[in-house]
Amino acid sequence: MNKVIIIDDEPLARSIVKEYLQKHPQLELMQECGDGFEGLKAIQQHQPDLIFLDIQMPKISGFEMLELIEQPPSVIFTTAFEEYAIKAFEAHAVDYLLKPFDQERFDKAITKWTEQKSTSTGKATQDLLETASLSPFQSQRIVVKNGSKIKIIPAHDVLYLEAADDYVKIHTPEGYFLKNKTMNHFEQSLDKLQFVRTHRSYIVNVQQITRIDPYEKDNHVAILRSGAKVPVSRSGYGKLKEVLGL
Repeated sequence: MNKVIIIDDEPLARSIVKEYLQKHPQLELMQECGDGFEGLKAIQQHQPDLIFLDIQMPKISGFEMLELIEQPPSVIFTTAFEEYAIKAFEAHAVDYLLKPFDQERFDKAITKWTEQKSTSTGKATQDLLETASLSPFQSQRIVVKNGSKIKIIPAHDVLYLEAADDYVKIHTPEGYFLKNKTMNHFEQSLDKLQFVRTHRSYIVNVQQITRIDPYEKDNHVAILRSGAKVPVSRSGYGKLKEVLGL
């Protein structure tokens, strides 16, 4: 028996998936969830083998919810929006159901998942998230787990980002938050006209810079409104000058 969770803010959509699941007695529905917060708790509680996940939901998106799970289960996306990286789903072998879908299309998705179950579905999901993070919507905010709470940080509230081993420290006026991502991820996903990688370990919000001072040889240091000092390498200085029009 495989455990299943449905996560979708539309009651009708959840009821359709629930109905179609009746043809698959090997799948046991553990819970239905109406948003990503509820879905995250259900996944942590039940450790499902498969989830049916809507992408565009209130509070946090399906992509953002998946980013908060250390080891995401297999995912079949259910969405009415083709613009959400449909090609990425295909490229990374993660199936999706474009609403409205019928029983036949649903059954094909289940068959595909069953055949792929023995392969590394977790890596496919991570590859998908990396691709999805490049969409404009994903670049406007960062979602992090802060203990048992979920924090949504608008991009304009980020002062700078700092590498910290396997994590990135996201510095804000409230303090810093940790995200299990790489600096390369944020360099690619954040708005390049607002965030500049000034150093291999730092990305700065250019709107927070008050001045740039020389510092040892060809290096500089950016002074932020908060008083924080962010290192600027020679190549980082070139990027800053280009973005700031200096």
